[in-house]
Amino acid sequence: MTLAEETYALTAKIARAREFDLARQMRRAAVSVPSNIAEGYARRSPTDYKRFLAIANGSVRELETQALLAVRLGLVTREEAAVVLRHCADLGKLLTALRRSLSV
Repeated sequence: MTLAEETYALTAKIARAREFDLARQMRRAAVSVPSNIAEGYARRSPTDYKRFLAIANGSVRELETQALLAVRLGLVTREEAAVVLRHCADLGKLLTALRRSLSV
């Protein structure tokens, strides 16, 4: 949820630069992360949960790529994107570890 909040704050800066498409895509990816975690957990099936965690991790990587693109396009600075990028890296590790723990 924190990642989604931070993404909304970052994309507010991008939207001001009139790059609405990138901002919208970043917001969708960010919202997809906690949504897929919650949906997978609610399925009450370890197999489904692992699949939804993988989808969430894909969304994290998608968001990470989009944030880096926003930096490369000069829409935000590396410093402005750093919080989102740091959370993407941390969350990716956590999701991978959680998926592995479900395989045991």
